[in-house]
Amino acid sequence: MSEMTTIARPYAKAAFDFAVENGELAQWAEMLAFTAEVAKNDTIKDILDGGFAADKLTEIFLSVCGEQLNEFGQNLVKVMAENGRLKVLPAVCDEFLLLKSEHEKTIDAFVTSSVALDDSQLEAISTKLEERLERKVKLNCSVDETLIAGVVIRAGDLIIDNSVRGKLNRLSDALQS
Repeated sequence: MSEMTTIARPYAKAAFDFAVENGELAQWAEMLAFTAEVAKNDTIKDILDGGFAADKLTEIFLSVCGEQLNEFGQNLVKVMAENGRLKVLPAVCDEFLLLKSEHEKTIDAFVTSSVALDDSQLEAISTKLEERLERKVKLNCSVDETLIAGVVIRAGDLIIDNSVRGKLNRLSDALQS
């Protein structure tokens, strides 16, 4: 997977620089997300593996994408098809979104709790994370009853496990060592 990231990074950087220059970050994020989903489609994957010529791949890909891409998005697809890189579009999208969140000083935080959290709890978590990470935080919440109690927060490389299950696992590891 790291090879895909290495291949995707220059395309993502070029798209990002162009989007910033033209004030179209949101539009490019949508276009890349759409093309990534198209590239993940099983039928399209088979076509990409089928050994078609670049112009035929471009034609097929653009016919599926339709009006979802502007002329510059279509040009990116053409260049990537010419270089045999359409398979890495999902990685290009991921890299682009990382650059976008870095630029906008935002981060997605995934909060898993044993019960649904109320607004004041979510606000407190958001405030603390924003202070710690020095970024605007977008919370994505889910419930996992197997945690017993507490929360697990994942934001980028940061993982905060304040669940009873996590504490029991750490206690078990300490007793076994």
